[in-house]
Amino acid sequence: MAFRRASSSESLLGGENLTQAMVGIGMLFAKEGSPDPNIEDTLLAASVEGMEGDDLRVLAMLMTWLEVHSHWINADRLTRLVTAYPGTRVRAFWAAVGHWLSKDRRFARLIQSYQGAPVDLLGTGAAFHLRRAGEDPRFVGSSLRVPAGVLRDRKEDVLNPAELAQRHRTYRRRILLGPSYRADMWSELDRNPDLTAAALARRTYGSFATAWQVKQDWALLEAAKAR
Repeated sequence: MAFRRASSSESLLGGENLTQAMVGIGMLFAKEGSPDPNIEDTLLAASVEGMEGDDLRVLAMLMTWLEVHSHWINADRLTRLVTAYPGTRVRAFWAAVGHWLSKDRRFARLIQSYQGAPVDLLGTGAAFHLRRAGEDPRFVGSSLRVPAGVLRDRKEDVLNPAELAQRHRTYRRRILLGPSYRADMWSELDRNPDLTAAALARRTYGSFATAWQVKQDWALLEAAKAR
């Protein structure tokens, strides 16, 4: 059977699994975190909980996490996930994030994930709160209208990069190699060096060609260690 690249996970994280994954990527909820959860899967699921589940606490934590850690996101993977997601509120959120992070050109494609009229974060009373408090400066001019003060921004709510690198193997590899499929593949081989190239590609949502090359590079270094 020919290899077919996966672009999204089979199921969206939710409930306790989502909370544990968010803690696993450095959001400080009072729960035990899961080990090395997929970063982009967790970010998308958190945005669904925030935008479709009206969980402003999760959304606030997500925004703070993005401000601290956006440099190490695999922007291509995240864009693929967002573009494939059917919910317009979620895509409007990520288009707004793309606008906010536009100084990093990797996120430019996120802006195109939603093309409709601006969406109000608050289901009721949005106009009143916007008149009273003004807009959250992170969202001004974007596809999402958010009153100032609705989403708190406290850096102490998330681990800093050094702390997260100690806990999350893939994040640490991304710091070493850049936020790429290749870095994620090295992380998977750290856990299980016997993975085939096809299995490695599927686990990291990357291409077979990249996985095959990473396997070759891994074998080369292992041979060098043995000498």
